[in-house]
Amino acid sequence: MRILLISAYEASSHKAWANTLMNGLSQHDWSYLSLPARHFAWRIRGNAMSFAFDPKFKPILEKPYDLVIATSMTDCVGLKAFCPDLQNLPWLLYFHENQFAYPASDKQQGLIEMQMVTLYSALAADLCVFNSQFNKASFFAGARALLKKLPDYVSPDWLNGTEAKSQVLPVPLDMLVSMEALVSAEESTNLISQPGRIKLVWSARWEFDKGPDRLLAILEELEYRKLDYEIAILGEQFRSTPKEFDQIQAKFAHRITQFGFAPSRADYLRFLSSSDIVLSTALHEFQGLAVLEAVTLGCVPVLPDRQVYPELFGKYQNEKQYLYQSDLSNIQQEAKNAVDLIQYIVVNDVKAPDVSQYQAKNLLVKYAELVEKKGGSTRL
Repeated sequence: MRILLISAYEASSHKAWANTLMNGLSQHDWSYLSLPARHFAWRIRGNAMSFAFDPKFKPILEKPYDLVIATSMTDCVGLKAFCPDLQNLPWLLYFHENQFAYPASDKQQGLIEMQMVTLYSALAADLCVFNSQFNKASFFAGARALLKKLPDYVSPDWLNGTEAKSQVLPVPLDMLVSMEALVSAEESTNLISQPGRIKLVWSARWEFDKGPDRLLAILEELEYRKLDYEIAILGEQFRSTPKEFDQIQAKFAHRITQFGFAPSRADYLRFLSSSDIVLSTALHEFQGLAVLEAVTLGCVPVLPDRQVYPELFGKYQNEKQYLYQSDLSNIQQEAKNAVDLIQYIVVNDVKAPDVSQYQAKNLLVKYAELVEKKGGSTRL
């Protein structure tokens, strides 16, 4: 099958998802289009024009296809209008996230316009696929709420058919890494931890929606309780980062074993595998890939009971052993809740839960079935 895969905002997790699909379903003939993960508002509004009129994309767009798979950042309506050959193909729109559940920021501009682009694309696609039930529910709830605010000639019921057909299929975890690679990375960094010290890892984009202010508060609470710990602060960084990261680096340098993007994939996985606990402070999380990767390598999750996390870990017999009580209005109280959970995990020797259902070897079978079903009808 000839498949065009489009990533209009190629964040690292989106790129990893695309590579996992293309490598794992290599029986198909893939073509890949992407744009860099910068200038967020412009990228969502302008990606169709960039793809359609930049000469370097022309050879790929003019090839014949059986199926188009695009991330939800892609302006499907605009791209179909600019590229008539794509109009009669089945389109599968994959949602890594949605703009309706994004926490408010005074730096965020044009949110409604970005929401409308995604809404148009959802209505224009043949099938919408979400990486979690939380993502799906928050998108349709937010989209209906927006439609209800518009003045006339609009109905929230227009989404009923799109929602009824939509599916949930998580991003596969591609964790095929040899123990030799992990050992080699560990030897190269020569990190030695003190016995009895709690080893934490925090891995997320360095942006406000991942809660750096809440991470700062947790570290302050750990110091207040005089707990012996160290922390690796990993994650993707952009041109500007919240000021809390500078404060964390200045105040907790003696606790930090890594500050910033790991030098390599093997180094990144080594930091995860050598840690005891993976910590999240996210205000905006639709699947939690970094957390799932850490848990796969043995970390016990310490997560707020909001966003997608109850969906991932609330099903266990004692969900309180992985989720701390969220308190959006009181950061200090939330930090105390998180540290309470850290201490509980250490004292009770809590083990990491099983997340093998998210492994690529299990999920790629479902992706293969979906691709065959959506694209098979167009082949000669």
